[in-house]
Amino acid sequence: MKQDVLHADETTLQVLREPSKSAESQSYLWLYRTGRMGPPIVLYDYRPTRGGENPRDYLNGFSGYLHVDGYAGYHKVKDVTLVGCWAHARRKFDEALKALPPSSDKAETASKQGLQFCNELFAIERELKEVAPEERYNIRLERSRPILDAYLVWLKQQRSRTLPKSLLGQAIAYSMNQWEKLTAFLKDGRLEIDNNRSERSIKPFVIGRKNWLFANTPRGAKASADIYSVIETAKANGLNPFQYLKYLFEQLPQLPDPSDLEVLDSLLPWSPTLPMACRVFKS
Repeated sequence: MKQDVLHADETTLQVLREPSKSAESQSYLWLYRTGRMGPPIVLYDYRPTRGGENPRDYLNGFSGYLHVDGYAGYHKVKDVTLVGCWAHARRKFDEALKALPPSSDKAETASKQGLQFCNELFAIERELKEVAPEERYNIRLERSRPILDAYLVWLKQQRSRTLPKSLLGQAIAYSMNQWEKLTAFLKDGRLEIDNNRSERSIKPFVIGRKNWLFANTPRGAKASADIYSVIETAKANGLNPFQYLKYLFEQLPQLPDPSDLEVLDSLLPWSPTLPMACRVFKS
């Protein structure tokens, strides 16, 4: 909560013995993580619903920028600036382009034009990957803002010419409806153009779910969220999860005062005092 740039995402989770819900209904696992500037912290939170009150309550006390997708529930989070995801905007034009008949000239279609606007923004971001936030901020104003201005003009022109329920119409509507969030990355050089950081962090849970399929009880779902939080944060900090857990299991029973926050801080995955045996080395 001390960070001022966070990412959030959510995915479904089936819990068989959720009170007042059928075994077939969906519950949700929420993901919250730090951005590119803070120590990598990846947290999962189990909740029985997808209501916007879940991120609102979990992030109570946080203020700053929150990277999200297009889900409206995040608007319930107070004191934040929502930052949209250009990967989602780009994906919708890509889907519209792929749905065109093979015989059509895809090079001259509106779907291709919309995709090209997105590609130009991503090309700039690739060039800025290693630059300092202040420099990234200035270059975005110089190079990305004109593309955004042209893109908005193009969107307004295309909206009147496109069937709203077509894939292209949906792609255009997404960008226009999300415009304030999609342009928020211009406000701070630390911000990212997409929410892929969250999607990469939630992917291990999604892949795992394909194997274990469901949680039996809410307590088990919460335990899974806690375990994934520890393991994925360890991986994000360059730790070997097995060696790190082994170290924790050796040290925690020996603590004279388990409530000593200073000692516990020294055991967290981003602690510089962790032994080298816990770390992963790349040749």
